[in-house]
Amino acid sequence: MHNTLMTWKDTIVDFVIRKGFDILGVIAILVISALVARWLGRQLEGWLTKQKLDLPVRTLIVRVVKLLVFMLAGVLALEKLGVAIAPMVAGIGVAGAGIALAMQGVLGNLVAGLQIIFVKRFRVGEYIEILGETGQVANVELFSTVLVLGDGSKVVIPNKKIIGEILHNYGTTRQLKLSVGVAYDSDMNLVSSTISEILNANSRVLKDPAPSVIINSLGDSSINFSIFAWVVLQDYGPAQQEIYQAIIEKFREKRIEMPFPQHEVRMLNTPAGPANAA
Repeated sequence: MHNTLMTWKDTIVDFVIRKGFDILGVIAILVISALVARWLGRQLEGWLTKQKLDLPVRTLIVRVVKLLVFMLAGVLALEKLGVAIAPMVAGIGVAGAGIALAMQGVLGNLVAGLQIIFVKRFRVGEYIEILGETGQVANVELFSTVLVLGDGSKVVIPNKKIIGEILHNYGTTRQLKLSVGVAYDSDMNLVSSTISEILNANSRVLKDPAPSVIINSLGDSSINFSIFAWVVLQDYGPAQQEIYQAIIEKFREKRIEMPFPQHEVRMLNTPAGPANAA
């Protein structure tokens, strides 16, 4: 046991003596490459931002450039240690074929991610509906897409699930579809002009496309109006609340009646009671 430890000690000391400067060189190469990759990534990110490229495209290009820097540094480090590169490259190629077969799902997500990024079926910040999920696109990565739902939760969808599916892209605006009922004896022109006045006064409602008010249906106890207005994504909930509140206040002010559902019941063939019997 003692002889074995001494042998190992001598081997390590001999290796350090012979390869000490090479090891220091490898460490220096790796440290410098990390600093260069970080600096180059920042510079490239700034330049690509000025070119107004989408965030996923910028992220992909920066990552690829950093990876190339690290790969070059790895090759230099191995050569510094005296490792033969050609046989290693051949071995990596053979192993890569096997890994590719074992990772078909991952590669499928990668290919789909590249297609999404460059074809631009949707962009970060847009509101989409796909695979039964509806939300705002928070991030498009190489392997998955992240949606933020209305309740603040996040849904991560593998990119290969997105390709080939029917996609509803709302863009960066959403249409409000509101409704309100008024009594049959109401002045229809007054109702329509009052709602239009409310929409035009609301700062969240976009003027292009212009909002519209139409009679949608004739109910049992009310004439029903449909209200269509467009707002930016973050104003969807607040605008709906503000418009409904303003409608209630204005209708009360102008004495426009909003009837509640009611039914009239008529009793036919009422049997004779004690009083009738007398």
